Amino acid sequence: MESFEEIADEEVPKEPRIYVSQSLRRLTREILATKTQNCFTQTKRTEITMIQIAFSIGLDSIWRFPYLCHRNGGGSFILVYFFMLLLFGIPLLYIEMIMEQWLRVDNVRIWKQLVPWLGGIGYASIMVCILVSLYNSVIIVWSLSYLSHSFDHPLPWNECPLVKNINVTDLSCLRTVSHQYFWYHTTLSASGHIEEGVKALVLHLTLGIFAAWFLLFLIMITGLKVSIPMLIFSVFLLYILLCLFIRSLFLEGAIASLRRMVTIELSAWASLDLWRQAGSHVLYSLGLGMGTIINLSSCKTGGSNYAQVASLMALVNLVTSLLATSIIFIVLGFWAATSGHACVEKGVSKLMKLIDDGVLPQDAKPPENILLQPPLDYLDWISNLPRHLQDQVIRFSPSCSIKAQKEKFMEGPGLAFAAFSQVVSLFPASSLWAILFFLTLAVTELSTLIRILEGIVVPFQNSIFRNYPQLLSVVCLGGFLGSFVFTSRPGSYIMSLFDDRLVPLTLITIVAFQNVALAWIYGAKRFREEISSELGHFLWSFFTFLLCYMTLPGLLALLIICLIQLYQRVPPYYIAWNSSVTQEVKQPYPQNTLGWVTFLSILTLLPIPVHPLYQWWHLQDHIASERFEKPLSKKMPLAPIKHFAWPKHRLVKSNFKMQEGNSESSLKAFSLTLDKGPDVVPLRQSNLPSSVTSQDSSWLSLPRISSLTSMLSIRSASLVPSRQVSPISTEIDNSDKHGETKENHKKSVQ
Repeated sequence: MESFEEIADEEVPKEPRIYVSQSLRRLTREILATKTQNCFTQTKRTEITMIQIAFSIGLDSIWRFPYLCHRNGGGSFILVYFFMLLLFGIPLLYIEMIMEQWLRVDNVRIWKQLVPWLGGIGYASIMVCILVSLYNSVIIVWSLSYLSHSFDHPLPWNECPLVKNINVTDLSCLRTVSHQYFWYHTTLSASGHIEEGVKALVLHLTLGIFAAWFLLFLIMITGLKVSIPMLIFSVFLLYILLCLFIRSLFLEGAIASLRRMVTIELSAWASLDLWRQAGSHVLYSLGLGMGTIINLSSCKTGGSNYAQVASLMALVNLVTSLLATSIIFIVLGFWAATSGHACVEKGVSKLMKLIDDGVLPQDAKPPENILLQPPLDYLDWISNLPRHLQDQVIRFSPSCSIKAQKEKFMEGPGLAFAAFSQVVSLFPASSLWAILFFLTLAVTELSTLIRILEGIVVPFQNSIFRNYPQLLSVVCLGGFLGSFVFTSRPGSYIMSLFDDRLVPLTLITIVAFQNVALAWIYGAKRFREEISSELGHFLWSFFTFLLCYMTLPGLLALLIICLIQLYQRVPPYYIAWNSSVTQEVKQPYPQNTLGWVTFLSILTLLPIPVHPLYQWWHLQDHIASERFEKPLSKKMPLAPIKHFAWPKHRLVKSNFKMQEGNSESSLKAFSLTLDKGPDVVPLRQSNLPSSVTSQDSSWLSLPRISSLTSMLSIRSASLVPSRQVSPISTEIDNSDKHGETKENHKKSVQ
């Protein structure tokens, strides 16, 4: 391809060649510089988009969505989740992304600027991030625990564990699959109920919590960039999931399991719990209400394709969740198909082969008619064997459940770990596949937790603790101490309480307040016109309709369902492990536990009502100080009033960008805005038609409330008190100026 200079030599005459060549070189350098800048901008924009997509993958789309889908009927839950994703998931995600690119501030200051009286929404989001970070660190510990056992060969969850004292109760691993037994007995050392309390901590989980928080502290204190590794491991995790899905398709009963997964039962839609869990997971999986999307989008190179990015994030999240759910449903179908009588046949054939090979003695040979008897008789035969033979028979027993199980083998949050450990054990070189999978899962969750911690530390440093560099140490130390409760024997049940009851309730409430503040107080149409001026084209009006008439009623309905489910006569239940019957059972939450949910939810949402009280108290103090200064302004000579610069607003800045062609009118409009005083809010009024004012543009807004909040935001101490002058001093100053004008006029006449 020819260069710019070669083209110039062919078209330009020879005499002015030097001057044209220099001008073309200068033009070429400018073009190359522009292309380089655009390339960097596009690269940065693509990186931010990929980080957002990786964040949506890591935030519980692997382990949370599958067990919620399995608990609520498969296809019925998927359809309700997809409906709510379109109803308020994608619109609210789109709004959060575009709000940050509009104002370019953190999650706390963005609500203080839009609606100062509801500035506590940002602090409530930080409180939710603290709760989420506490029990998400336990997920990292679970991944690290499986990772440490992945180096053993053979994999420890494929066989019943060796025990020293063989008795009847130790046959419990034969009543269920070894993967479920490994989860509850080896990984968690779980208790039988939540009432046991935090009496003793599990040692390896406690050490894992320390390692996780110390690693988080080192990454954040050293400023290591985790964006690129996060992208790599997220893509690699999708590749591993695809490989696991292909391998699981060859399991017994795979097609029937997938058919059961997509089966829709209309009767399941009558369950309020299904709608509550589907709606809360939409907010939870996309990070809505936690401020993580706002902090992730804090790059100055954002484009105008926010709807495409939001849709892509939701699509990738949905595909990842469905892929992980398909694997888990296939594994559950395989467990159900190989349990009961089929497991007895498999165990007898394996024992006979070991006896023929000389590994086991002839005394371990099962009775000839054992296959004609019920499966539990096989357990009775094993229990009557001598103790040295019991150990060998239990160790060589296949990984299946002799006791016939229903299709719902597991319903707790550990379903994903047990199912994935089953699939990776089917590969050749299973230890290598286990190391790769659980390492990738741990790194992905670690990257997600780093983003959540950034949503805690960055707003606090920008608003309150500006001169406190030890804030990160305090946050990591508090997270480490607060996570101790999840490392106890009933820690998984407490984690389920946080994940299923506490966090969804607070998230729905915060997102509902955000919706009210933006759509009905600030004004949806006003917001649409401001964003349209920023992007150069109007937003899709259907988003405004969804924001006002669809998302808010849906959020309020979800909030009512959460309260009904929490405070109904029949208390909600959790999934516990009953070691005596070797299966999961449903246990009701005790009343004191639900009392803790109420207390923590009120504590989390407390900044929302406290912040307006603080604003009102600060305003009263300011008015009192003005009244105290009035007599002084009558007696003491006053200096000329200096016009301080108006507080910078992004909208005013972008206003000048759109009016570069008419700079004189822009300067006049800006000076008029400054001269009008603090009662005028500079929100792109010069860009709108003359028939449209700032109050008329606030469609579906409350003009009085918005003007009041704008006035209070200007009078608050957080902004520069530029035009706060007493009326008496203004009159004195105006009279002095009037006298000087008269004297100048007399001199000119003379």
